Amino acid sequence: MHYSTPVITYYNSMELNFQFYFLCFLLCFIPLLQAQNLQTYIVQLHPHASTRTPFSSKLQWHLSFLENFISSGEDSSSRLLYSYNSAFEGFAALLSENELKALKKSNNVLSVFPERKLEIQTTYSYKFLGLSPTREGTWLKSGFGRGAIIGVLDTGIWPESPCFVDHGMPSIPKKWKGTCQEGQEFNSSSCNRKLIGARYFHIGHMVATMSSISQNFMDEYISPRDSQGHGTHTASTAGGAPVPMASVLGNGAGEARGMAPGSHIAIYKVCWSSGCYSSDILAAMDVAIRDGVDILSLSLGGFPVPLYEDTIAIGSFRAMERGISVICAAGNNGPVQSSVANEAPWISTIGASSLDRKFPAIIQLGNGKYVYGESLYPGKQVHNSRKTIELVYLKDGDNGSEFCLRGSLPRAKVQGKIVVCDRAVNGRAEKGQVVKESGGVAMILANTAVNLEEDSVDVHVLPATLIGFDESIQLQSYMNSTRKPTARIIFGGTVIGKSSAPAVAQFSSRGPSFTDPSILKPDLIAPGVNIIAAWPQNLGPSGLPEDSRRVNFTVLSGTSMACPHVSGIAALLHSIHPKWSPAAIKSALMTTADTTNHRGKPIMDGDTPAGLFAIGAGHVNPGRSDDPGLIYDISANDYITHLCTLGYKYSEIFSITHKNVSCHDVLQKNRGYSLNYPSISVIFKAGKTRNMITRRVTNVGGPNSVYSAEIVAPEGVKVRVKPRRLIFKRANQSLSYRVWFISRKSIGTQRRGIAEGQLMWINSRNKDQKVRSPISVAWASK
Repeated sequence: MHYSTPVITYYNSMELNFQFYFLCFLLCFIPLLQAQNLQTYIVQLHPHASTRTPFSSKLQWHLSFLENFISSGEDSSSRLLYSYNSAFEGFAALLSENELKALKKSNNVLSVFPERKLEIQTTYSYKFLGLSPTREGTWLKSGFGRGAIIGVLDTGIWPESPCFVDHGMPSIPKKWKGTCQEGQEFNSSSCNRKLIGARYFHIGHMVATMSSISQNFMDEYISPRDSQGHGTHTASTAGGAPVPMASVLGNGAGEARGMAPGSHIAIYKVCWSSGCYSSDILAAMDVAIRDGVDILSLSLGGFPVPLYEDTIAIGSFRAMERGISVICAAGNNGPVQSSVANEAPWISTIGASSLDRKFPAIIQLGNGKYVYGESLYPGKQVHNSRKTIELVYLKDGDNGSEFCLRGSLPRAKVQGKIVVCDRAVNGRAEKGQVVKESGGVAMILANTAVNLEEDSVDVHVLPATLIGFDESIQLQSYMNSTRKPTARIIFGGTVIGKSSAPAVAQFSSRGPSFTDPSILKPDLIAPGVNIIAAWPQNLGPSGLPEDSRRVNFTVLSGTSMACPHVSGIAALLHSIHPKWSPAAIKSALMTTADTTNHRGKPIMDGDTPAGLFAIGAGHVNPGRSDDPGLIYDISANDYITHLCTLGYKYSEIFSITHKNVSCHDVLQKNRGYSLNYPSISVIFKAGKTRNMITRRVTNVGGPNSVYSAEIVAPEGVKVRVKPRRLIFKRANQSLSYRVWFISRKSIGTQRRGIAEGQLMWINSRNKDQKVRSPISVAWASK
């Protein structure tokens, strides 16, 4: 197979031997870099800068520009880390504090961002979502995502996984310009018609971790190969091939399939043992745009920052302009309000939900009572002993024994016993390893008030179960009632369909958006709890270095797992509707989302119905999304006008869009502008009781379609829609409507209040075709 190799930067275009020499160079150069106190910065240049014209390439321009600010007289090539082309106009470089100050004064510099570290955030989920390989539906219509290319930015890939075989795959799309970058234990033959491209970006990581670089790189593959498992897991969730008889040590058995099993996958390794660095992420987005991906899937993020300082937001704007859908994880900082990350309106922001698949591991206490728990240890091989074992819970505030930290459990106190460990501080699976090394025979992992009833299971290294907060109180009550508490764990295998799902994951980050509350975020939720997907062969299923077991699949939880579900479904829509814009694809996903669980009851968030800041438009429904009836489309210029309404300065908008914009002129032409978003967010500022928004929908169904409005008004608000009927004479015709919101509540009694409702356009010929927009209303105190 032949792969072309476009030059990304003067580093990444070299062969593996250059990577080796560059590593040696950094190791030798570390003392000098530390002595000068150099830091990594991403420098954004004006695309029409006066210094640009004499140079034949952007790389030469960036080198020459940087040379003017290096005070030590060094060659600028020793400081330049990346030269960006597509996602961003500028470069990443090592700079001293004085050099940074001088560079910021240049008229050719738009902005400078310090390096930012971000974090990485199935056998059944496709069935849960209603996808079927035999029934007529989204899979068959799309050819299982045939021809679509999903670019995954993550920890790399284990190419030998059966999820990435190319049996039955079509040839590589002619538009593809990517490559299979060789590296440590990874060569061009690692790619095929399924895995059509793989690259790695590690310079930002290497510089940021230079003080401990030798240790960091001992366990890393300096190549696209995955040493952590996260990227292999997410890539297979998005576009993995069918694998029969998949399971995790006998649990969750079935046929594994990604959401778009007929799609092509391209891997961009940007996350390493210490995290994911913004200079590497931006370099990967820069290349992925030129490579020709259709979908970008980023299961990574941090806490929200202003869009003009967010390199993912900036890079994804360029991707959106080129017709690429960008899908991102919402973050795992829930249930904290305004913790949602990746909140740019041109990004699809995905929260996490549960499945109706459980792995019961029930505790029978010595008094005969039962406490419900869950675990994936150890599959069908376990023999449930009827013998009860002594329970122990050690609490020493000085050494963290209640959390089962390393070195905190005296062997004399835990030998041969079931040890109770509180969650927090160290990893869940690591606690089990500590118990095992200390002589314990089993573990009960107890949720605290922080985790409540969250049920993210693990493939533990010893018999173990996870219990919720209510159950942990019940367990502690029993242990306090007797001098010698005992228990046994009864493992129940896999149970499907006995629980209400989907429900919101406790950890899933919540809105409202910190930087732009006029846009409801997250956009959607998708399965992200206890997702079984591909796993590399260098790691055990627990992910611990001590775990010698080897499996092809394991279980993970997080919005990282929810994101690739939607990335794969977006690929299906791209295959069915190749001319749809990213906004049209997002609209189809949002307006067809479910707000009820599989039993027809409201989706729950703990013990209460889920609010819009938890679920956005609702739970993704791929079976309805391919035929939404109407879509809300948005152009790049629409987003720019929206940024003007937020009060962004010229320089801030230019940093994001590279467009010369006079917001004064834009707003004069667009009085009362509201972004044509599929969801509706209204904020009544102090002293204001009326709001009006405009939306424009495009008929992507049949001609002569008529839609009627149905409104559920938020409490305390009167809602009026005009017109109440939309009559489309032809396909692809667009019509506008307006919605007036009149507050019936005074600001004084409704400070910082929230109310929710919805607007649905219902097809008169097909009552099941409902185009739903959630409505969020807030009253601001000032």
